[in-house]
Amino acid sequence: MQLVIREANEGPFLSQVLRFGRDNERLSSQQLAAIKGKAVLMSLKFADKYYNKYKMHLLEQAAHDVIGVVSLGLQELSQRDTAKALALLQAPEGPIKPFQKGWSMLISVSPKQTGNSLYGDVDARLLDKISSPPDVEEWQGWQEYEKALTEHNKTRLMGLLDSHFFAYDNDHPTMEDKLAEALLYRILCGAGLKVKQDLKRRLSRDVVLQDAWFDKDHIAVQLEHLLGELPADMATALRQELSPGFVPNLLHTLSFVRQYQQLQQENASPEKLDNMEMRAGLKHPLLGWPLYHDF
Repeated sequence: MQLVIREANEGPFLSQVLRFGRDNERLSSQQLAAIKGKAVLMSLKFADKYYNKYKMHLLEQAAHDVIGVVSLGLQELSQRDTAKALALLQAPEGPIKPFQKGWSMLISVSPKQTGNSLYGDVDARLLDKISSPPDVEEWQGWQEYEKALTEHNKTRLMGLLDSHFFAYDNDHPTMEDKLAEALLYRILCGAGLKVKQDLKRRLSRDVVLQDAWFDKDHIAVQLEHLLGELPADMATALRQELSPGFVPNLLHTLSFVRQYQQLQQENASPEKLDNMEMRAGLKHPLLGWPLYHDF
């Protein structure tokens, strides 16, 4: 296994830390040899578990994987402080603890496997992006982890919105769409209710539109009430996902609701209501309006 000591801020974080130790005379030859020795053993064990340690190209791949995973965990444990990272490598367990940390980070952000992954709970494509061949000048492993973390958090948020605000399985593609339907339903039907597939029926029977609802400030206040039901970190993440036009677009949908209800009161046919909805949606997206047909 070759641990390449690259130029500063190049290559995997492990290489950057080793270079820091060498250039600042904080890493002796004996300590470097000990770190490399442990890394070699880790690569052998990794290859034995997931590849074939008797095939050179697979042993090299295992070494690249170990370098990438150690770099990931080392950067997280040290908060990218090279001095702290060097101290971690010089500890008796050497790169083992950073590897364990990096591996657990990959598990935490890997999507649930629909099939069997070669690496158990770690997504193979993600590990491939974290892995660091010795000829790579710039390691993008941390950035790839952050992308995976962002997607993982979005998936968690989508699930939270579904379980907290919906009483049916919906097909909204974004968090903004989900939140908009939940907010519109609460404004029209009442606080604390989970969204059901009955909004159009409710409009035709028992929803009395209030002038106060047709106001951006009112919508913004109701949005904060809705977000206040969620854990603080989740609410913060959702706010970041909302576009600047969220409230104005929801106000536009409320204006459509008034027209839709008027047609209902005129005993318009389902076909006429459907055509009106389609035409209005083509002119301007109806944020928060339900996607199902309910007459």
